[in-house]
Amino acid sequence: MSTQTILPIDRQSVTERSQASREPEWMTAVRLKGLELAGTLELPKLEKTRIDRWNLESYGTYRAPGRLNGTEELPEAVRSLAGDSAQGNQLIQKDSGTVWARVSEELASQGVIFTDLETAVREHGDLVQKYFLKAVAQDENKLTALHSAVWNGGIFVYVPKNVTVELPLQALFVSEEANASFAPHVLLVAEANSSVTYVDNFITAGNAESLVASSIVEVFVKPGAKVRFASVHNMSVNVTDLSYRRAVVENDGSMEWIIGEMNAGNGMSDTTSLLKGDGSFSDMKVICVGNGEQKLNLTTRNVHFGKMSSSDMITRAVMRESATAIINGVTKIEKGATGANGQQTEKVLMLSPGARGDANPILLIDEDDVKAGHAASVGQVNPDQVYYLMSRGISKEEAERLIIYGFLAPVVSEIPLPQLEEQFQRLVERKLGQ
Repeated sequence: MSTQTILPIDRQSVTERSQASREPEWMTAVRLKGLELAGTLELPKLEKTRIDRWNLESYGTYRAPGRLNGTEELPEAVRSLAGDSAQGNQLIQKDSGTVWARVSEELASQGVIFTDLETAVREHGDLVQKYFLKAVAQDENKLTALHSAVWNGGIFVYVPKNVTVELPLQALFVSEEANASFAPHVLLVAEANSSVTYVDNFITAGNAESLVASSIVEVFVKPGAKVRFASVHNMSVNVTDLSYRRAVVENDGSMEWIIGEMNAGNGMSDTTSLLKGDGSFSDMKVICVGNGEQKLNLTTRNVHFGKMSSSDMITRAVMRESATAIINGVTKIEKGATGANGQQTEKVLMLSPGARGDANPILLIDEDDVKAGHAASVGQVNPDQVYYLMSRGISKEEAERLIIYGFLAPVVSEIPLPQLEEQFQRLVERKLGQ
């Protein structure tokens, strides 16, 4: 299959795009290699999901928007997510490029780099090149290859050794103009004994038609570092959301994922921690609410290489109407990872007769001296719980709502930014028709 049948881009346009952005030669070469690989590699094979039947051709065209003078110029639907334009550290990407940046002098004085990835490629090229596409391989499949050719905007975070970033770093990715390409790449490096919280939000504010949103996150957690990564995806029904998130965690490093999959259209996400170091730790919390005709395939994965490494993952999915979700939890303990401990729980709550949810816990153990466990359940709202609450004077509708929120609470309560948590609550209510 030629790349021309997949997206409206060719070798010349890739080269011109790279040169117009004043990218170094090595990045131009990466993009061209990605385009070449896309013509030969296959799509990823997902559990019980025919991704080849999805819209995977409408990547749009690169359209760099003008800069904003302030967050008040954002579309009304996303303005509240930007918060106070005078506080915090924040980057905003609209469509194919960055339109707003606010970085405090204190952050810069600590040696922290927080900028869009396109700028980082020009100004911190050696550092970016060292890590770019090293956690998610360019040749992993057709989707990763295409992303490497068309990525735009994105975020680069670098936290020096022994530095603690007190306030969360925030990014807002907004798709507004129809047929504008939307492919952010987030690259985060936390050096030894550093600490940082990063929060982002993906949202559709315009009338995106048959658009593929392609995003990749790469996180590198050095020895003793702590990274907390929270992300909520809220793209429209016409957007196919394809997301790869991957962290490489070294000795005694800690990686925490808090993910909200709240899209209205079809979506695939793969969130993985590679526990390379001894004593490394990964914690994943994922929430998903599906409705309409959505088809979702969500994978969380912890791979243990280091001795005494530990991991935990919790996934909660609520399906209504005719939505379908395949929830995969994978714990892999490699040979030599003695003393490793991997735990996982997947739960799916179905609210409609036509909804479908599959929970697939997978343990792959190649070492004897380890602990591993899993729990999975798929079911409907417990009528006994509804009856109990109704016996206390609560209406049936309110009782079901309380049960659903209690079901989702283990993830919602962990969101590290108040306005994001509030938005999360609103999204849940909207998707549940409440």
